[in-house]
Amino acid sequence: MWRWLLLAGGVVVLDQATKYAAVAMLADQPPIAVTSFFNLLLVYNRGAAFSFLAGAAGWQRELFTGIALVASVWIVYLLRRYPQQALFCLALSLVLGGAIGNVIDRVMIGAVVDFLDFHAFGWHWPAFNVADSAITCGAVLLVWDGLRGSRAPDK
Repeated sequence: MWRWLLLAGGVVVLDQATKYAAVAMLADQPPIAVTSFFNLLLVYNRGAAFSFLAGAAGWQRELFTGIALVASVWIVYLLRRYPQQALFCLALSLVLGGAIGNVIDRVMIGAVVDFLDFHAFGWHWPAFNVADSAITCGAVLLVWDGLRGSRAPDK
């Protein structure tokens, strides 16, 4: 189980380091065009994914923090129960690291720092961060793992 927690910790460190760099370099700056389809910009997201509920009165911070903390406890339980199921644990570790990375932002600054901005052909993806990427990759891997078959607890 420890290797999976170490991976989740690595995601948290990478996420927080990139957010720190983004705040340091992008505060009070216009978006920086890296390519014709990718910008760096600083956004403080008070909602959830895709700024869901960002305009609410403030209660969403506690809600999303609580959900992430409960999910984190559940994920640690699953990592203990299925430590030898590599794909499943990899997926859970990515989700765990991403969730903790975003919780740190919510608790420390009241919003999640987003800075990666992709756009093409008139289509614009909402800004996101390393934690969001880890959660998304973990979710895709969980679906893939689920399609592979049923799970029995490791002995």
